[in-house]
Amino acid sequence: MNSTTTAISDLAIGNRASLGSKFDRLRRALTQYLAQGLVVAFSGGVDSAFLVWAAERELITNGGRFLALTTSSDSLSSAERVDVEKFVAMYNIPHIWCESKEFDDASYLTNDRSRCYHCKSELFRICGEVAAEHGLATIAYGFNASDVGDIRPGHRAAIENGIVSPLADAGLTKNDIRELMRINDIPLADKPASPCLSSRIVTGVSITSEKVRAVDKLETLLRERGLRVFRVRVHETNGAKFARLEVAPEEMELAFSLREEFTAAAKDLGFRWVTLDLEGYKTGGGNLSGA
Repeated sequence: MNSTTTAISDLAIGNRASLGSKFDRLRRALTQYLAQGLVVAFSGGVDSAFLVWAAERELITNGGRFLALTTSSDSLSSAERVDVEKFVAMYNIPHIWCESKEFDDASYLTNDRSRCYHCKSELFRICGEVAAEHGLATIAYGFNASDVGDIRPGHRAAIENGIVSPLADAGLTKNDIRELMRINDIPLADKPASPCLSSRIVTGVSITSEKVRAVDKLETLLRERGLRVFRVRVHETNGAKFARLEVAPEEMELAFSLREEFTAAAKDLGFRWVTLDLEGYKTGGGNLSGA
């Protein structure tokens, strides 16, 4: 074995040990929370999926009380609903659905940069009611160490409502979480980021049920045609809507081959213009001027 291979092997061993240490911290925290009763907000994304899996594992090992909770509204995509239902069934996770009312909140529908704050405030209000009803002392969600330092209005709502972040507290990053999911053969390990459908409406363009349902239909079509990493963004000018498709660079060719079908579907849903963004997919692509 040459020195380069040895260094790589030592690094891998060191990384695995660090990962194990972080996971042990998470397990200890979950054991304490479960003893007094724990609610986990489960969105269907990678982070919250790992958190509910870990909580269920500790529940089996050490006992306690645990409930996963998912809210449902027009902002939840069809794909996310399927992922939630499959995941909780696979691991026999105690889970409930609750109807969320953020679409009744004018501050949310305005779609300014505080949208996520209003959405998470509604989520945590519901979690608090359920926790009180079931006598569960702690509410947790999937905020992780990679999120620390980002501007996240939703996390402000978590702090205000006393919500804990066991993944971040354990030092687990997004990459750590994906790696632990692969090691434990947990589905969704390689699932792309999946924020709510309202995030597709460009900042400053008002949110409506009609718009997010149109996005859901278009993204379902593209997913069925083989695209994996993409967003359909909704812009509006002088009352006319246009759809801007962002895709990962390596999927650009496939997206272009679907242009006729996608354009026809978008126009049937009321979009005047349909565009393919040549810059490709980027996180935060909806945080632009609505003009």
